[in-house]
Amino acid sequence: MVNNRKSAVMKKKRKLKALASEKEQPTNEPDLKKQKAEGEEDEAEEKNQELTPEEKRTLERKLKKERKKEQKKLMREAGIVAKKEEIKKPSGSELALEYLTSWSENPKAWKFQKTRQTWLLLHMYNKDKVPDKYFSVLLRYLEGLQGSARSVTVQKAEALMKEYDVSETEDSSFAEKQERIRNVLQLLS
Repeated sequence: MVNNRKSAVMKKKRKLKALASEKEQPTNEPDLKKQKAEGEEDEAEEKNQELTPEEKRTLERKLKKERKKEQKKLMREAGIVAKKEEIKKPSGSELALEYLTSWSENPKAWKFQKTRQTWLLLHMYNKDKVPDKYFSVLLRYLEGLQGSARSVTVQKAEALMKEYDVSETEDSSFAEKQERIRNVLQLLS
């Protein structure tokens, strides 16, 4: 029984190879099908009928892959490089600022997104990541902040304020951050 299976598998492989060799067409000769004799077409159809649909699909995929490989090879030889288009994904800051703008300009279409809110809450004191023109909108957004997000934001702001009060650095970025922290504390407390 094992030998019968092996012989059946071997026959199928031979059929596939024979069919593949007949179906292989050079990419430069599209008229090759028209030039075939009618007798050869009948033979190919008979062999196709002997293959199961799954075997046909497998064979077609292999042939397609080989043709694609051949086209790439010809393009490389001709000096043409197929460039893959890289789709630039917006950064987290861009997405968060778009989210904030959407909230302020179109509240009916706006949808809550936890990741965007988290990003905004983490970076709201950084002037580079959340510019001044967005910070005023962010303050209005924070008015509606609820639950643990509100309490955690207040706790973090108080901790940062204490940290900045202890440090005696006279840096302008610290002063800007302190001002933002004060605004947030006044709003949420």
